[in-house]
Amino acid sequence: MQIDLEVLTIELETPPFDNRPVYITGNFCKWLPDLEEFRMTLVAPGHYRFQFPEDMELPVPLEYKYTRGGWNQVELDRFGQPYANRTITQTEGVIEDFVTRWQTDKSKKESLLPIIEVLSETFEIPQLNKKRRVHVLLPHGYYENPEVRYPVLYMTDAQNLFGDGSPYGNWQIDKSLTKLAAEDKADVIIVAIDHGDEERIQEFSPYDNPRLGKGLGSLFLKFVIETLKPVVDAKYRTKPDRLNTGMGGSSVGGLLSIYAALMFPHIFGRLMIFSPSLWISQRVYFDAIHFFEPFETRIYLYAGGKEGANMLPNFTKFQETLKNQGFGYSRVKINTSIDPQGEHSEKYWSREFPLALEWLFFE
Repeated sequence: MQIDLEVLTIELETPPFDNRPVYITGNFCKWLPDLEEFRMTLVAPGHYRFQFPEDMELPVPLEYKYTRGGWNQVELDRFGQPYANRTITQTEGVIEDFVTRWQTDKSKKESLLPIIEVLSETFEIPQLNKKRRVHVLLPHGYYENPEVRYPVLYMTDAQNLFGDGSPYGNWQIDKSLTKLAAEDKADVIIVAIDHGDEERIQEFSPYDNPRLGKGLGSLFLKFVIETLKPVVDAKYRTKPDRLNTGMGGSSVGGLLSIYAALMFPHIFGRLMIFSPSLWISQRVYFDAIHFFEPFETRIYLYAGGKEGANMLPNFTKFQETLKNQGFGYSRVKINTSIDPQGEHSEKYWSREFPLALEWLFFE
């Protein structure tokens, strides 16, 4: 649909993880909240548009609100409170609005869903001269409890973690966080960074590989530490110390999390490492031999028995390499989980995520 600047057009941006339709209502339609003729058009994920008919006589001022289909599903402000009537006096041109949260006519369980925000669609990664989308998943009560601060878990492969997921699968961490919230075990901010599609392995791998080329994982972690973390700590109520800062991922993202533990222990004190791609380089064992962490650290290791012939042998070798360092397990705790039937897929990482999160942050 083309935008006609001679009529009034409303553009709405909202987090894209809600499949309910969006309606605009107001004093132009007797405030009826779900009229089909005032249903907005979905033009992109989280982007809606409504163009008033050219021959429609609009009241001035025009007052309006957004709903998801009823007054029990109306727009809310970022604190979860009802939003005041929006008012405009123009009768043509483009109005741009944003809705952070929506009221839900749902069960208490669903009301515990995390708040999903887009920190940036094009977050600059100066270390790699690239841009990536970054999401932030906030505890459901974040804006209702302004005095509370939270630990942070940085995670890779955001496309596969929540919402509709990707063609590869979905960890469904939003659903896991909802279940954990019912047990008061979801008060963690998760910062999810998109991968770079065909550039993913090179960006996440901290090691060079003859077939894959130069690994850029160290630069990627410097982006998280030097560029992204300061923004997150400034914008959100975080606990920025190392014991409340984690890194997590699977496959080559799991290898990246290992590297974070070994090379940046002064930043990351909680590591979620699923099915790490240890085959990329033998150097990881050399780095593990020289690992020494004088502070408290928690490392959750997971692998599946059906991830290929080399996964469990490499995984066991890495685990034993860490444990044989003798640096004192009163400070460094490692939880190892092996699923004999586990495959290299989001389905199995989804099952493991709530177990890992609970052990890392709530035990």
